[in-house]
This record gives sequence, C-alpha cells and structure tokens, in this order.
Amino acid sequence: MFHLKEVSYSNKNHRLLDVYPFNIPLMKSFTKITFDSPITILVGENGTGKSTLLEAIACAIGSITIGDMDINIDREFEYARTLAKYLKLLWTIKTNKGFFLRAEDFINYLRKLHTIRTDMIQEMVDVDNRFDGRSQYARNLAKMPYANSLYQMKNMYNGDLERKSHGESFLEFFSARFVPNGLYILDEPETPLSPMNQFAFMAMLKEMINQNSQFIIATHSPIIMAYPGATIYDLNDLPIKKTNYMDIESVKFFKSFLNNPEGFLRYL
Repeated sequence: MFHLKEVSYSNKNHRLLDVYPFNIPLMKSFTKITFDSPITILVGENGTGKSTLLEAIACAIGSITIGDMDINIDREFEYARTLAKYLKLLWTIKTNKGFFLRAEDFINYLRKLHTIRTDMIQEMVDVDNRFDGRSQYARNLAKMPYANSLYQMKNMYNGDLERKSHGESFLEFFSARFVPNGLYILDEPETPLSPMNQFAFMAMLKEMINQNSQFIIATHSPIIMAYPGATIYDLNDLPIKKTNYMDIESVKFFKSFLNNPEGFLRYL
C-alpha cells in the first residue's frame, strides 16, 4: 500500500505565471503526477526541475527535514512553500511518518551531531570542575544525563556516525531512521554512496516497502532507477510522462559508455 496517490497543480493567479518557480518549463506544463507504486522515481538532466517539484511536495505534506532547516519557516524553502500552496494532495491513508532529505542536508546533520556530542563532552568536563571536592557519586549523578545522551546517540547509529566514512554513515542513518508506514522524499540520495552501497541502499528500500513505506526519489543513479516495479517519470521531455528504464537517456549513455569507454574518451 502507498499513502500519497496524486499531486495535482492548478495556478489561476496570472500575476505569478512569470515568476519563479511558476515560470520554469516544468511548472508551465505540469498538471499532476500519480503514484501507483511504492517507489516513484523522477529522472532528468540538471535544471529540469526535479528538486523544485520535490521540495514543493515536501512542503505541501509538511515533511520534516534531517538538517538544521525547518521546511515550514526557513527562507531557503520560501519558493517551494509558495509553490506548495497551489498543489493538491490526494491520499489513500495520510501518514505523518517519514522525512524529506537532500544529500547536502546530511552534511549539516553530521555537523550538528558533532556539535551536540562535543558540547555534552564539555559539559561532563565542566561537571568535574564544578564538583571539585565533591564525592564521585555526586559527580556521576550530575554527569548521568550527558552520559545517557551520548550512549543513546552511539547506540542509535551503531557507533559514532560522524566518525564513519560518508557512505557508511549515510547507510547507518537510513537504517536507524527508517520506520514503517513512512513517506520518504529523497533528493539524489546516491550522492555519498558507492555503486555497491547504492545496491545496499536499495535493499533497505525493499525492506521498508515491505513495511508499508512509500518513496519519492529524484536521482541520476542508473542503479537506483532500476528498482524493480518502480514508476519512473521522465522530466526531460515535457509534459512529464512515465517511461521505461531502458528508455532513460542517462541509462542509454551509461550503457554505451561502459561498452566502449575509449570511443567517448578519445574526444576529450
């Protein structure tokens, strides 16, 4: 089962038609997108509007983010929130679980974790200074909230997330944060992942789909695009339309390149 069935768009405010993001080619031709499988994938070259559409859908849903930004108030999402006002969502069963993730937000999240961890460690040092001359029991009691928080952070991510490689920490994050019955909107999640880890990521997607989760993903990865049964929308030719995996231009390019890299590289 999938939660979100359709997103439709109608803009009768003619004053906005020549204003970003309403004036981009995608939105000039966009009427609706339907979700008829647990995974919907948006493909297209840079600048086709994949991220714009994803951000607006996330704002319309009220998705949480995993970075430092609040999608409901942060100025970076101002255009997306404006566009979201003209989107209509059709649900099967609405869910409040899940999140919106852009690859760059994960870096901010790691920095936030590092800051929190550093601050709590410093607080424990400060406890020793403030409790100088007091019993060890009193010191341990004062440190307990910080020690418990550090333990929970380490236990949640199977170790210190920010001390692992970027790809490893990314997979650990998803493993810890995916919950059943969620709606996840992901913008280029392949960015920190090697090809092998992209395949491991797909295995996570399968596990969560088996637990009634839904995914809307914008990606350039031919590996993630190949997820069995995914609905793929091509944003290169407008209006957007469903397409088959082997008809995706980037898949054709990768296949041709891998079959004959010398034929491409001789033009460099």
